[in-house]
Amino acid sequence: MSTRKTPGEEFNGSYLWNGSGESDPEVQRLEKSLAVFRHRGEAPTFPVVLPAAETKSFFSLQNLWPRRFPAVAAMAALAVAISLLGSRPIPPVTPRPGWEVTRLEGAPLVGKHSIQLTGAKAKLEVGELLVTNSTSSATVTVAEIGEIQVDPGTRVRLLQTMRDRKRISLEEGTIHAAIWAPPGEFVVDTPGATAVDLGCAYTLHVAPDGSGLLRTTLGWVGFHSNGHDSFIPAGAVCPTHRNLGPGTPYFEDASKPFRTALAQLDFENLSPESHASTLQIVLSQARKDDALSLWHLLSRTQAADREKVFKRFADLVPPPPGVTREGILRLDQKQLDLWWNTLDLGDISIWRFWEQTPDGAMPSNAQSLQKKQIVLKQAR
Repeated sequence: MSTRKTPGEEFNGSYLWNGSGESDPEVQRLEKSLAVFRHRGEAPTFPVVLPAAETKSFFSLQNLWPRRFPAVAAMAALAVAISLLGSRPIPPVTPRPGWEVTRLEGAPLVGKHSIQLTGAKAKLEVGELLVTNSTSSATVTVAEIGEIQVDPGTRVRLLQTMRDRKRISLEEGTIHAAIWAPPGEFVVDTPGATAVDLGCAYTLHVAPDGSGLLRTTLGWVGFHSNGHDSFIPAGAVCPTHRNLGPGTPYFEDASKPFRTALAQLDFENLSPESHASTLQIVLSQARKDDALSLWHLLSRTQAADREKVFKRFADLVPPPPGVTREGILRLDQKQLDLWWNTLDLGDISIWRFWEQTPDGAMPSNAQSLQKKQIVLKQAR
């Protein structure tokens, strides 16, 4: 019978568990070999083992982490972005273009806000209206090139304020402009015509029906609409019509019959007989100073009437060298300009320069005359 112990019997010995009983030689040999690695101090204290429920909860959080990582990363990226944006300098806010309005009396309305305190100021921005009622008035500083006084009962809209072009629209009422800018830089639109400053001071009025009157007190002003040009020097006035544009300018000291006849030629629908007699009044009443009006009539008459105007004009102001009857009758612009310059009312080349700019482009006088004839025909 074999005396060899089975594995179960070998590990059931009390020596292996508490050191009592008989020791197996093989076990003694192992003990001797491992004795050098024996712990000599006190037994270590191990952490408490977590209960099964807590262990499961801990591992569930670990399992959730991979799924939550993209959201956490996005939040971190957002925080970094906000930090970077906050550290960047904030760009300055560019002010909207506009002009300063100063209250003179009453409560002028600038855009949607009224100015009610004495000497108070507001900013009129591009596209906004300045409105004065019957008891209010104001002044407008035109950038750094002049000033406009706005009378009671006026509506002014700011259209453009650029380095080389300032533009407003006078819809109704009266303004007094004093401008010291280069010619053509300040422009005023009205229902009947556009006033182009040529270095001057003037008063411009627009009635409720769209008709108007420009009166120049210093320098001279160009008035145009659809190729119909009028030049108004100091001491002269020029009326406008909503549909017909500017009339013929004249000096205010001209005779009343002269002024009345001019208005009839410009804006009334005259029969051929009445037209001839009215033109004769103008020619017979004309003085040397009234050559201003006759020069304008050259391009506003035709055929035999233009011949009559040329003759009277030549009697009052002889044509200079380079100006001929034939050239004037065919409205040669160079010859017309030469004759204008002899009147000593301002060099017309200034106007021609403005005329060549995009905003100054205008059709021919012939087109303007044709439009006038159509409007008068429709009025019959």
